[in-house]
This record gives sequence, C-alpha cells and structure tokens, in this order.
Amino acid sequence: MNKQEVIDALNARKPAFIEMLGGSVTDIDRQSRTCTYEFNVSKDFCHSINVVQGGFITSMLDAAMSHAVFAELDGSLKNVSSLEIKTSFLEPTNAGRITAIGKVMKSSYKTAFLEAQLFNDKGALTATASSVAKLVRSK
Repeated sequence: MNKQEVIDALNARKPAFIEMLGGSVTDIDRQSRTCTYEFNVSKDFCHSINVVQGGFITSMLDAAMSHAVFAELDGSLKNVSSLEIKTSFLEPTNAGRITAIGKVMKSSYKTAFLEAQLFNDKGALTATASSVAKLVRSK
C-alpha cells in the first residue's frame, strides 16, 4: 500500500474513543518510523476549566505510538497491546487542536519500544510518553 492508502486504512478502523477526541491520522513516515495524529479535543475532556485530563492525554499518545507500529508493519499486525506506558506531563494541555507524534524506536517480532510527543496548537511540547508493546501478528 502507498502512504495515503495506509493512512486511509488506519483511519477507517480507528476506535470510537479516537472519534470522540476528534482524532485522525494525518501523516506517516516509514523512513522515520513515525505516525502523526491530529486531535480536536473539546472541553468535555477537561478538568480545571480547560486542562485536558491526563488519562486522555495518555490515550492520545498511546494511539500515535501504536499506529506508528501498525503503519510500519502494514497489514501483518492483528493487535498492539501496551505492556507498559510512562507519561510525562510537561505543562498543561488545553482543549483544542492537539498533535501527537508516535515513533517506533525498536521492534522485534513480538515486542516494540515506542515513544510519543504531544504538542499544543502553538507547537509547544506539553507531554511525552514511552511504551513497551506486545505485537500480535496476523496468521
């Protein structure tokens, strides 16, 4: 599949929570092993008036990381299961347009080491994550 076909396939099977967060894959780069997600998060997902709750931030970072693996392994994966996720909150993330970039750092047949960064609409880095994931391949 070409790049746009992979993006379309990833967006076609996105889970409902991604839709609720206004998210979709906007870019993949197989050479750099990255996947870019754009979110348009409403204030419904905030506490303290306009600060996105941390669990939703982790979900956005996790989606970008796991979809980076799906994009890289194009059709050979059945599932990506997070074994461990560490999220660092660098500054408050407000509702609105949010970009998450997930990256495959290293992968083997059954395991992947992943990282992601979250940026606000001004381009400021607001959160990062790292993850170890179990890869379940299609038979």
